Amino acid sequence: MCDITIKQSNAPVEMPTPMHPEVHAHNADAGLATNGANNDANLGPNQSEVARTNLRRLSHDDLIYQLKLMHLPSFRAKQIEDWLWHYNIGSFDDMTNISKALRAQLAKQFYLYAPRAISKQVSQDGSRKYLLLLEDGISVECVGMPNGDKLSVCVSSQAGCAIGCIFCATGKAGLRRNLFADEIYQQALYIRDDFDGMRISNIVLMGQGEPLTNYTQALRALRLFNNPLGLGIGARHLTLSTCGIIPNIAKFAQEEEQFTLAVSLHSAVQKTRDYLMPGLKKFSLVNLYNMMQTYVQKTKRRPSYEYALIKGVNDTPEELQALCDFCRGTLCHVNLIQLNEIDDSPFKPTSEKRAQEFVRALNACGVEATIRVSRGQDIDAACGQLQQRSCPLNKQKRS
Repeated sequence: MCDITIKQSNAPVEMPTPMHPEVHAHNADAGLATNGANNDANLGPNQSEVARTNLRRLSHDDLIYQLKLMHLPSFRAKQIEDWLWHYNIGSFDDMTNISKALRAQLAKQFYLYAPRAISKQVSQDGSRKYLLLLEDGISVECVGMPNGDKLSVCVSSQAGCAIGCIFCATGKAGLRRNLFADEIYQQALYIRDDFDGMRISNIVLMGQGEPLTNYTQALRALRLFNNPLGLGIGARHLTLSTCGIIPNIAKFAQEEEQFTLAVSLHSAVQKTRDYLMPGLKKFSLVNLYNMMQTYVQKTKRRPSYEYALIKGVNDTPEELQALCDFCRGTLCHVNLIQLNEIDDSPFKPTSEKRAQEFVRALNACGVEATIRVSRGQDIDAACGQLQQRSCPLNKQKRS
């Protein structure tokens, strides 16, 4: 066991409230397993529009069921899903291997919506940040990071975030709503297409939001990324980043896919972590430590800990010792990040020298650690710099 002297709370472990009460969002665990159409976003006053369902909101089983109601063979589902998840079509007319009659039939019952970019910024290092507009007027940010012939993508799982980390731009605005799986997935498709179809090598759910408070949709998005009918990315190249929602880390450990888990730790001292990440006070470090050992035993996979080094806050000798104690003797990797600065924040990044001292100390106690090179800092696209913005639009064009 780790030598941490933290008083363990006896309070029951509960999940944070996943959404702002004023928005028309689905619940955090609202699934698509039975009827994805029930979770459709607000479609506006036009009743003919209300009667139609966003086709991408249907699960595979939902789609087969709907095709059966239309007296169509189930093999059509594979054809349709190929157009949706691989080719990223924006119109039923693009389904060229399906008859015009069937396309018309689909268009009567369903619609297609593709996010559009409100803005695009290009960094000096080649990274691109996008502000994408969703159909209800909510917008989210995502980032594409090329490196030679490889393209890494960072997508958001929520519009905003409820955790309220005080050094993070996303947390300052609070949570607007959870994203549907298709909204998470289409961020990656938009980035791929903007990079002229460049193959995506890996995806991280590390943008706006806490994926584990939007568990069902985040997991469905990961499975779509992994599906050969979609982007076909290997599970180990798909990373879910969490602040440490312990009950859902336990659920995630039970999933059969070998997805990668990253935990935003930022301090191994309870008082400091509660200060930096106020939305996690109910999840103690002792319980998090124990859960991560259970996760490793169950999955045989190595998690990573994300640690943003903040000058004078979590880079002190005491903080370093606590981090070494937390990680020593466990299977993990520590990603150290010199804090990415945001507007109107008193926090500053630690020095390169101090970051290297953290690496050496962790290595000395048998823990692998590296300093992550931040991408897109000049366009506020680095970790902790993404912001949730909204637009005065109620309804967007559908096909």
